[in-house]
Amino acid sequence: MYLIKFSDRVNSPYSVSNPNQFLSQKALDRRFKQGIPIKIQDLPPNPNYIDSLKNKGAQILYKTRWFNGAVIVATQSQKNALLTLPFVSGVEFNTHLKQVSASSSFKVASRNKLESTSSLNYGDATEQIGLLGVDSMHNAGFHGEGMLIAVLDNGFLNANTISCLDSTFDRNKVLEIYDFVDNDSTVFAQGGHGTNVLSCMSAFVQNQIIAPAYNSEYVLYRTEDDASETKAEEAYWLIAAERADSIGVDVINTSLGYSTFDNPVDNYTSSQMDGNTTLITRAADLAASTGMVIVNSAGNSGGSAWNIITAPADGDSVLAIGAVQRNGTIISFSSRGNPLDPRVKPDVMAVGYQTALCNTAGVLTTSNGTSFSSPLTAAMIAGLWQANPILTSSEINDVVRRSGHIYQNPNTDYGFGYANFVRADSVVKSLYTIRTFETSDAIPSLWISPESVSLLTMKFDANYSGESLRVTLINWSDKLIIKQESFILSSSTYQMSIPEHTLSNNFVLRLENLSNPKTLGIYKF
Repeated sequence: MYLIKFSDRVNSPYSVSNPNQFLSQKALDRRFKQGIPIKIQDLPPNPNYIDSLKNKGAQILYKTRWFNGAVIVATQSQKNALLTLPFVSGVEFNTHLKQVSASSSFKVASRNKLESTSSLNYGDATEQIGLLGVDSMHNAGFHGEGMLIAVLDNGFLNANTISCLDSTFDRNKVLEIYDFVDNDSTVFAQGGHGTNVLSCMSAFVQNQIIAPAYNSEYVLYRTEDDASETKAEEAYWLIAAERADSIGVDVINTSLGYSTFDNPVDNYTSSQMDGNTTLITRAADLAASTGMVIVNSAGNSGGSAWNIITAPADGDSVLAIGAVQRNGTIISFSSRGNPLDPRVKPDVMAVGYQTALCNTAGVLTTSNGTSFSSPLTAAMIAGLWQANPILTSSEINDVVRRSGHIYQNPNTDYGFGYANFVRADSVVKSLYTIRTFETSDAIPSLWISPESVSLLTMKFDANYSGESLRVTLINWSDKLIIKQESFILSSSTYQMSIPEHTLSNNFVLRLENLSNPKTLGIYKF
């Protein structure tokens, strides 16, 4: 198996000006809402190049947009022939693996029954929910509604049949499944770890366990092969993350990590846990650049010879989640930050010891590992983002870190401390000015006036002269972009035309300084 990379996208039929060819409207809306442009790296590889690989005898498993190439199966001689093609720039990795079937279609799992969620009793999950402040999140009305979460794991054995997850499947909350290891849709036939992880996020059994994001929607992808440990799994993760991006996923949770492999030649060193080296970490940072929040377990190597986090938890744009006990005290096995890296890792913590979850028989039990603190945090983030939809994914990452109980004094054990919805929501209100607009309202450094139903006038003080600014108008109720403009301020006044119906609805204006990237304010009309 090889990941073949192309040198260019010359004569490609795809264009950044026509992204609907390769991205769903939901994916485009996520980017637009955050001001993320369509980039060259979003384009699928040139199909003519793909055909040339096939003509040389290669079996195409997957095409990759972000790495501009293809994951293929080929003999060594075929691979050598591919390297002579003028548009092939090289090979990312190679590994032996079993032959897999040709690609089958993505599938949806669905059932019919509904379950009432009128009152909440968390049962044995009470302490892990309380440490995260999720009980307050639920009381405020946020259970992950409207958020799409991708779970990338080793499979989801029996997840579609156990009573613990009835609420998720009976209400058709699982939108898509796929097995990227076997290139089919058998995710429910193997890999119970993913079932445990999913239950941490979406389980709903009154008086036993209620998870943070039981009203979110999910896609379930198998990327981990329990039968082996090779760099192929990093490639599977890359392709799954690209798929998640293309269908509009908001949050990715991965309770996996890579450092050593079956072939010792492939092993990473601690110095390579630098946020820039491994395939999966580079893929995770690319995923984050599309506006998704990437959450990953820190690892369970604490106290071992390795001791530190693994990839992709080392990514700059990845939230690495360590494990604490129910009382908030770190558990010994939680992987620590890398002393060779000045960045703060892990990022935050959640309960990963005696975590309440469901096994593959649907029985409530407990288990240990950062594998479970990660999905708890990812599910809390879904509710946090639901509560603060105007924020970008990078701003969500920032407020989650700031919600840590030792944010002012982080360390390589706890990172910024255990995350908490209440603290994070408070950080949002303190960092991002959310004001209710009145015609006479004077806001420091900025004054906004609706001159008419079709014109919005913004008046700035002299401090912003020559600055590159961006203004985004968003429907507050429907979370839809109304209009977005970027401009360099050349005078004290800037006017933006808006649809005539806008002022009859609630909306928010987001103002950002692109010269010195920061959000200046969010104003609710």
